[in-house]
Amino acid sequence: MSNTTLCLDIGSGTQDVLLYSPDVEIENCPKFVLPSPAIQIGRRIEAARLRGENIWLHGRNMGGGVTRFIRAHQKAGLTVTSSRSAAYTMADDLSRVTESGIELTDNCPDGFTPIRLTDFNEEWWRNFLAAAELPWPDKITACAQDHGFHPGQSNRMGRFKLWESFLNEGNGRPETLVYETAPAMLTRLADLQDDIAGGPVSDTGAAAVLGALFVDEIEQQSRETGITLVNIGNSHLIAFLLFNGRIHGVYEQHTGCVDGEKLWDDLEKFRCGCLSFEQVFDEKGHGCLTLDLPAKANGFKPTHVLGPRRGMLDGYDVTFPAPGGDMMLAGCFGLIKGLSLQR
Repeated sequence: MSNTTLCLDIGSGTQDVLLYSPDVEIENCPKFVLPSPAIQIGRRIEAARLRGENIWLHGRNMGGGVTRFIRAHQKAGLTVTSSRSAAYTMADDLSRVTESGIELTDNCPDGFTPIRLTDFNEEWWRNFLAAAELPWPDKITACAQDHGFHPGQSNRMGRFKLWESFLNEGNGRPETLVYETAPAMLTRLADLQDDIAGGPVSDTGAAAVLGALFVDEIEQQSRETGITLVNIGNSHLIAFLLFNGRIHGVYEQHTGCVDGEKLWDDLEKFRCGCLSFEQVFDEKGHGCLTLDLPAKANGFKPTHVLGPRRGMLDGYDVTFPAPGGDMMLAGCFGLIKGLSLQR
């Protein structure tokens, strides 16, 4: 394989992986659905707990899914310490970390087991690809969800301000959400970008939208009329109103806060600009924002749904696309699509 790109969609439960080469038919590009880094590292913490070992966390700000394993360690009466850099995994405000009983130290205490936190472990990936007799990629690109760095403020509110800025101050073009340099506020993506040698990074929601556009028929439809794209993840769901290469609205909610009926009702209101930020936020979501919706978008009726929890909208007037033949890799195909649109 030549000119290869390792694409990673790092979620809370899985990391979905594509080793892409433009010289190979997409069906023959290696694909993997693996446990997420949070699950892998969480199992190491769990093993240390079962051995009765105190632990020292070090490394990077990574996905917060590892936190439940840390809490279980403390609940078992064992001691957890952490470097400052790793502690940001647990909270933007480090006083909350120390108040929870975790001492901050940049050196591993005697007798403690070190556990490295990171969304990308190069040594692990080199071993994995070598075992599969696959080449080390020419480039690595990745997406993950990043609430942003907002000490003393609501993460939900802070994350949604990123979307407000994108819609109101940016050009709303989805491909610009694949960052050559992660915004300073997105500290998880910035750490991830450092670990993948400076490769492009994106938020998971944006990558999923671009994944739908990897399907030629959906991209063409979005040029002719407005469409609604929905990604229902294990913990978060996000929807976009897209028309003629521009995002006109964003809706983001926690998956566990809605069922199919509630979600469909929200989407109907979202499509006509009738769903308010306050309603979604008060219902424990991140929010909703729509611009003045163009008449030529015809109400954004065609609705395409992706994500591991997409079955929530089974039976509704939606389609379930499979970009590149594999829905679980929508974010990976989205990264490839976003990079191609930037050229």
